[in-house]
Amino acid sequence: HAVMIEAVENHMPEVIVIDEIGAEAEALAARTIAERGVQLIATAHGNSLENLLQNPTLSDLVGGIHAVTLSDEEARRRATQKTVLERKAPPTFDVVVEIQDKDQLAVHREVADVVDRLLRGNAMRPEQRSRNRRGVVEIQESIAETAPILDIGDDGSSKPSKRLRIFPYAVSRGKLQRAIRDLRVPARMVEMLREADLILTLKSQERRQPNRLRDAQVRGVRLAVIKSNTVKQMENFLRTEFDVHDFPEDHEAALRQAEQALDEVRDQGQPVELPPQDRYVRRLQHELIHDAGFDTDSKGRDPYRRVVIFPH
Repeated sequence: HAVMIEAVENHMPEVIVIDEIGAEAEALAARTIAERGVQLIATAHGNSLENLLQNPTLSDLVGGIHAVTLSDEEARRRATQKTVLERKAPPTFDVVVEIQDKDQLAVHREVADVVDRLLRGNAMRPEQRSRNRRGVVEIQESIAETAPILDIGDDGSSKPSKRLRIFPYAVSRGKLQRAIRDLRVPARMVEMLREADLILTLKSQERRQPNRLRDAQVRGVRLAVIKSNTVKQMENFLRTEFDVHDFPEDHEAALRQAEQALDEVRDQGQPVELPPQDRYVRRLQHELIHDAGFDTDSKGRDPYRRVVIFPH
C-alpha cells in the first residue's frame, strides 16, 4: 500500500489498478488515492455488495457502516427503531461490478445511493449484463432511474436542460467526470470530436495548436482552456460555464485553512495537519496543495480523517 501512495505522489498517474484488495491498510490506501483524484480500478473478494458491506476489513471501500441513535422525533418520522445502521463515509469506489458467473455481471452504478437504500431495507436490483451463446451481451437496466437534470427558469418553473457535450483533449476523463458529477451541471463527455459543442484542453496544448484543435475551431467548435489537469481547475471552468456560485462557505473556509497552512509549512519547514473534513473537501485540499508543489497525505479515520501537508 505504501508503494501505491508513493506512485501517486511521485509519478502522477491518471489510473491505478489494484488486484485483490484484502487488507485494511490496502483499503485505506485506496481511499487516500481516490481522494487525490486518481481513477481507481480494483478487485476484492466478496461476491456481492452486501458481503462487502458486512466485511469489517473491506466495508470502507463502499462507505462502511455504523450505528446511529436517532431522536424520538426522527425515529417517528422514519418509522424505525431509535438505533439504525447508516453509511459512515463516502464510498471509495463510485461503481461496483459483481462477477456473478463467467458470463454474468451485476453493475451498481451509484454505490452511495445503493448502500443507503440497502441499509433502509429498500434494496435495488442492479443492472444485469449477461452474454448469451451467440456472444451477444444482453443488458437489463436497474429498476432505479436517474432523474433528468432540471434548469430553474426565471419564473421559478423547471424545464429539462440540454446537456453541454464536452470533448476532453489531453485532459483526464476521470477527473472531468468527477467534476461534472460533483457540481451536478448539465454536461457530458463525448468520445468523438465531431459530436462536441466544446473542447476542454490544457494551456500547454493551446500553445502547441495541434491540427485537431485548429480544425475543430475552424468548424466553429468552442475551445476552453484550463491551466492544469486537476479536478479543481475543471470545477472552476464548469462553475464559470454554468454560472454556478453556490460553493458552500464551509468549503471555502477549508480551502483558506489549507492556504494558511501552506504559508506555515513554507515558513517553518515542518508538517502541518489540517482540521478533519469530509472526503470531497479533503480532495479539494489535496488538489490545492499539490498545485502549490507540496506533498500531502491523509491521516486518521472518518469522521476525523484529515490532510497533512509536508515540506519539500
